[in-house]
Amino acid sequence: MTKPIIPIRSSTQQFTEIAAIDHDIVLFADGSAALVLQTTAVNFGLLSEREQATIITSYAGLLNSLSFPIQILIRTQHKDVTAYLKLLEEQEDKQKNPKLANSIQGYRRFVAATVKEKEVLDKNFYIIIPFSRLELGASAGVLFGNKRQGLPYPMAYIFERALMILTPKRDHIVRLLAKPGLRATQLTNEQITRLFFSIYNPGATYGYEKHTY
Repeated sequence: MTKPIIPIRSSTQQFTEIAAIDHDIVLFADGSAALVLQTTAVNFGLLSEREQATIITSYAGLLNSLSFPIQILIRTQHKDVTAYLKLLEEQEDKQKNPKLANSIQGYRRFVAATVKEKEVLDKNFYIIIPFSRLELGASAGVLFGNKRQGLPYPMAYIFERALMILTPKRDHIVRLLAKPGLRATQLTNEQITRLFFSIYNPGATYGYEKHTY
C-alpha cells in the first residue's frame, strides 16, 4: 500500500531560526540577537602610502579598542544591469535630439558589451554586533533552554535589553570607522529582511508584503 504524501509544513522562519525582526534588530529563536551595520569602502590600492598608513592605523585602533565580538561580512554578488540597460533604452527612445540619442545608444552598447566580456560584481560590507542570550541574565530558560522551548524571556524584554547593550557598541564602531572616512549605517527592519531574503533566495524577487518574520 502506497504511503500518503505528508506535506512539508516547515516555514522559512523555522529554517533560519529567526524569531522576529524589530527595532532594527534580528532576534533569534534561542533569545540571542544581532545588530547589522553596513559600511562604505575605500579603494586601498589607489591611496597614497600616507593615506594607506592612516587607514591601517585607524583599523588597528578599532580592533584594539574592542571589548566585545564582532563579525565582518563581505558579500559579493553578480551585478544585474538589465534594469539599467532598459532605462537607457527608454531614455534613448524619448530623446528628441538625434545627437543625444546617438550618445545614449553608444553608451548603452558600451555597458552591454562590458558586462558581456567581464563579470560585473557588487560588493557589500557588513559588521554584525551580536547579543548573547547570556546577557539577558540568569534563568532556567537561558542556562538550560533551547530553541524548541521558545524564548527564555518575553520578546519585548529581550528587545529592550538588546537595545540597551547593543546601542553603545554600535555608536563605538560607527565613531571609530568615521576616522578613516568610512560611513556606517544600521540596517532597518526592511533592509535586514531584504538581506536575509536575498541570502536564502538568490535570484528571487523580494516582496516585502509577502515575507514577514
